[in-house]
Amino acid sequence: MSAVFETRTDGLTASTGEARDFFALLKPRVMSLVVVTALTGMATAPGSVHPVLGLAALMAIAVGAGASGCLNMWYDADIDALMSRTAKRPIPAGRVLPSEALAFGLTLSVGSVLVLGLITNALAAFMLAFTIFFYAVVYSMWLKRWTPQNIVIGGAAGAFPPMIGEAVVTGTFGWHSLVLFAIIFLWTPPHFWALALVKSGDYERAGIPMMPNVAGPAATRRQIVLYSLVMAPVAVLPALMGFGGLIYLAVSVTTGLAMIWLAIQVWRRTEGQPAVKACWSLFGFSIIYLFLLFAVLLVENGLGLMWALPKVIG
Repeated sequence: MSAVFETRTDGLTASTGEARDFFALLKPRVMSLVVVTALTGMATAPGSVHPVLGLAALMAIAVGAGASGCLNMWYDADIDALMSRTAKRPIPAGRVLPSEALAFGLTLSVGSVLVLGLITNALAAFMLAFTIFFYAVVYSMWLKRWTPQNIVIGGAAGAFPPMIGEAVVTGTFGWHSLVLFAIIFLWTPPHFWALALVKSGDYERAGIPMMPNVAGPAATRRQIVLYSLVMAPVAVLPALMGFGGLIYLAVSVTTGLAMIWLAIQVWRRTEGQPAVKACWSLFGFSIIYLFLLFAVLLVENGLGLMWALPKVIG
C-alpha cells in the first residue's frame, strides 16, 4: 500500500464523504454505458419483456455495474493515489474509508443480483454475479497488476451486459448478444491503450504493467491499428445478421472507417504534441463510436425504425 494513500487515510475513523462521493464510487459514466449496452441486448433479443419488468431489470444491472466499480475503487485505492487521473477519487482523497467502500460495494452486489434473480431468471442473475466477480476479482485483483494483457482479458467484464440483457428477455443468450459482446471486447484495447500512451508515466509510477510500459509505445500503436482493423468489420455484423438495419449499416461503416483512420494517426504520429493529440482524438472518438453503434441498434429495434437489409449471415 502506498505511503501517499496511508497518509491521506491515517487517523480517519469515519467517513467525511457526501452522497455524491458514494455515487462517484459507482463510476456513473461506466454505468451509463452499461445501461445502453444492456438495454440494446434486451431490444435486439428475439422476444419481449414487460416494460416495468425490463426497467427494474435494467436498474438492477446498472446497480450491479456500479457495485463492481465501487469494489474496483476499494481495491485500487493505493495505486489510484499515485496517478493524476484517479488521485481525487473519494477513497484516495480521504473522503470515504476503504472499509465503507467495501461494505457499500458488497451490499449493492448482493442486492442487485438477488433482485435481478427474483424478477427475471437464474441465468441473468448468475451472469450479473459473474460480471461483478470478473471485474472486481479477476481484473482488479489479478490481471491489472500482473499482465499487459490486463485490459484485453478484463475487457470481457464490460462486454457482458448485452448478454445479460438478452438473458433477461429470453432466459438464454444467442448470436445477437455474442456479436455485441465481440464488438465491445475488440473496442476495449484501442480505447484504453490510446489513454495509456498518454498516461504511461502515471501507470509506471503506480507499477501497473500497461502495454506501453511493457511492450513499448511502438508495439502498442501497432496493436491499436490491428485491433481497429478487426473491430470495424465485426461491428458491421449486426446489419448482415438482420438485427441492424440500413441506418446501422451506414453508421457502422462510416464510424468504423473513422476509427481506423484515427488509429493510423496514432501509429504515424509518435512524437510531441501531435502524438498526444492523436491519442486523445482516438480515445474521445472511440466513446462516441461505441455509443453510436448501440444507440442506433436501440432506436432501430426498440422504436421500430428498422429498414431491414437482406440477411447475409445466420
